[in-house]
Amino acid sequence: MKIQINTDANIQSSQALTTMVQDAIDHALSRFAEHITRIEVHLSDENAGKSGQHEQRCMMEARLESRQPVAVTEQAPVMAQAVQGAAQKLAHLLSSALGRLHDHKEKTSGLPLSGTE
Repeated sequence: MKIQINTDANIQSSQALTTMVQDAIDHALSRFAEHITRIEVHLSDENAGKSGQHEQRCMMEARLESRQPVAVTEQAPVMAQAVQGAAQKLAHLLSSALGRLHDHKEKTSGLPLSGTE
């Protein structure tokens, strides 16, 4: 799974930021790694340095094999919270989407569903 990180002009890219984003993605999405080809992360400062609540924004888009991409957005006062929140939202979305795909495959394969006879 490739991770691509993009920042706006107001976010200073650094190795620490890259490591934080990669760790959050690895922690939240590792169980989906075989289905994901690429994660695109877009980090921005919505208020461009002005004070205010929920100014840091993280948008994550997961590119899946043979499926349409899915995306989530999280805003928070600090970037680490925005990244963690977006990673958790994406994990929930993928769990739901890929779970439905798995259930559909079981139903159409003619094999019994897990736990049934």
